[in-house]
Order: sequence, then structure tokens, then C-alpha cells
Amino acid sequence: MANVNVLNMEGKQVGEISLNDDIFGVEIKEHLVHQAVVSYLANQRQGTQCTKTRAEVRGGGRKPWRQKGGGRARQGSIRSPQWTGGGVVFAPKPRDYSFKVNKKERQLALKCALTSRVKENKIVVLDELKLQEAKTKSMVTVLNALKLKKALIVTDGEASMDIKRASGNIQGVKTSAVNNINVYDILKYDIFVVTKEALSKIEEVYA
Repeated sequence: MANVNVLNMEGKQVGEISLNDDIFGVEIKEHLVHQAVVSYLANQRQGTQCTKTRAEVRGGGRKPWRQKGGGRARQGSIRSPQWTGGGVVFAPKPRDYSFKVNKKERQLALKCALTSRVKENKIVVLDELKLQEAKTKSMVTVLNALKLKKALIVTDGEASMDIKRASGNIQGVKTSAVNNINVYDILKYDIFVVTKEALSKIEEVYA
């Protein structure tokens, strides 16, 4: 069972906490992590791109010149793909890019991502994270004390909205609730920051 130092908002150690091996000490399966990341990115795609084919472009009903005798290549329509203003070959159309990952595989991939943060010593546990004012300046002070630049901050409880509001304009910082964490965000940000309250909720939800 891995032990991690617990810090306060000034960056000083105030204790130590043991992590649940069922979540933070599993065998890392890279293929499941990769599948979860690809699924997340695919599900973010809107799929609203649309280009007209030669059948949909306006005009081109008349043959531009006769078939033979003109000395030029035969043409059937001025809206053929090789013409300027013509249709697009294999034109992209609205489609759904999303695909499903099984629930157990998705949960295991999340545990693998969390385990990798622990093994790489890229997890920070805070005893609490509460701001006097929901302002960017207050959040920057906390980040500077913890020496964080690119971090995913996971919180839970009443203070979550204040933290989200205060960090909204800080580049490289993202906040998330326990129920919304995903493999992509965990791996994208350099440090995984979690409060003790949120940590116990994670162990409760994903154990």
C-alpha cells in the first residue's frame, strides 16, 4: 500500500495518507489506457463537417461541349470534381465518431492512469482547498506555494465551484469533480492534485 504526503495550501507537509491498492496500485495495462483515451477524444468530435458531392452542387446539368470533334477531353458536367466549383470526391458528411468502451474496461483504465501518477510521483494530496475569495489571484497564490504549473485539480464538496471559478483563467490548470475525472485529463496534466475529501470519494466510487 503506497503512502503519500499530505500537504496544506502553503505547501508544507501536515501528515501522511495510505492509498488503496485496488485503485492506486493495479497492474498498468497500456492497451486499455490507449483505448480509453482514443474513445474520449472520439466522443468529443462534433462530426458536423459537410461538403457537397457532384450530385449536390448547383448547376452542371448541360454537357459543356460535344463528345467528339472538339479536340478537347470529353466532359459530362462542369460540376465534376476536376472542375473549379465542382463537387468533392468522397465528400465528408455528418457522422457520429463516438464508440463505446465497456464499463469495467473504462474503470480499469482509470485505475491504471491513477496508478501511473502514483508510480511517477506526480500526485499531490491536500488536506483541504478552500479560498477566502473565488478570485484568480487567490488560486495563483496557492499554485505558487505548491509549485504547480500544469495540474488537474480534483475537488469535492461546496468549495468546488469557488475553485473552478478562481482557476478558470489560469492556463494549464483544470478543475474537475470526482465523478467527471477521465483518463485523458489525468495523463494530460503534469500533476494530479486531489483533496483528502475527494480522495476518499474516489476510493468510495471506484473501489
